[in-house]
Amino acid sequence: MNAVNFTSTLPAMNSTRTYTTETPPGSSTEYDYIDYGTGDYGRCEYEQHGVKFLPALYTIFFILGLLGNSLVIWVIACGVRLRSMTDVCLLNLAVADLLLVCSLPFLAHQARAQWDFGDAMCKLVLGVYHIVLYCGIFFICLMSIDRYLAIVHAICAMKARTRSIGIIAAVVAWAVGFIASFPDVLYLKEQVNGGIISCYPEYPKVGLNETSTHLWKVFSLVKMNVLGLFVPLLILGYCYSRIVWTLLFSQSSKRQAIRVVIIVVATFVCCWLPYNVVSFVKVLELSHVHAECESSKAIFLALQITEAIAYSHSCLNPILYVFVGQKFRRHLRRMIMRAPCKPCQLIKVYIPQDRSSVQSQTSSIMQSTGL
Repeated sequence: MNAVNFTSTLPAMNSTRTYTTETPPGSSTEYDYIDYGTGDYGRCEYEQHGVKFLPALYTIFFILGLLGNSLVIWVIACGVRLRSMTDVCLLNLAVADLLLVCSLPFLAHQARAQWDFGDAMCKLVLGVYHIVLYCGIFFICLMSIDRYLAIVHAICAMKARTRSIGIIAAVVAWAVGFIASFPDVLYLKEQVNGGIISCYPEYPKVGLNETSTHLWKVFSLVKMNVLGLFVPLLILGYCYSRIVWTLLFSQSSKRQAIRVVIIVVATFVCCWLPYNVVSFVKVLELSHVHAECESSKAIFLALQITEAIAYSHSCLNPILYVFVGQKFRRHLRRMIMRAPCKPCQLIKVYIPQDRSSVQSQTSSIMQSTGL
């Protein structure tokens, strides 16, 4: 499929232009572009660019995310054994990321061809996808709060960073993530458009009015902007700015710890900011601020690219939040050495050795906070 043509069947009604385009995760299926006002029927051709790069990207992210997050779960569950709030946060973040990357093979197939897994799998796979997408972001926020308490309020927060409190916080994060996934998960449905089967939410209409459908789409995108970017950035910005300020006036060596903090925040922004910016542009499109065929095609392609960039964060989380910590590396090396699979022990060669005692003070800070 190189291009898909769509021609509206509605008569000219007024001087405004509007159109509806649905962008299910990983899908390259396009929908109607409706042109009013010129007396002509609207017609817009959408190039299937996603077919060229999305399946390969999703496959890479799936392999890397599966290996990295599975390794994190193995070490924390069998080695660390959930001794603190940090361990609980890391484990739940890895579980959320693992569930997200497990949906990528289905999205890769949908991007390459169409949805061939039935309506039940559509609701299950994409339902889990929408839930863990928010949960992963919420656990990153929880990690930043945990680090803030560990460094800025190290003494008075010791009783608040226990495993029990961590489990309660994790349950709340999962519950909030589940609530945040609505209404998308409620309206997930296998649909056929232009002979192509896709899986995406079908928002309800009020009579024949398309405006109600647009309002649901606008609400869903604005919700992603607020809960997926603005609120997390406020939390991360406050927590990590206070952490950096505290480290600057501490007596310990802090260059490495501050560098990790900057990398964590910068990576989150680089992965999620582009997708949320394009989502906001999509909101303007649905709100009739601009409605041109060429801009519609550009927005659709930009959503596919930036959404793939956002998925890469699930592969980077194990590196950013776990593998940089010397405590985790020690547990990993010990468990690999005990593993019955001798070839697996070759992995230890690629695990960085602990640094010298010159950085011991920084290491203690990083270990206690997961940095």
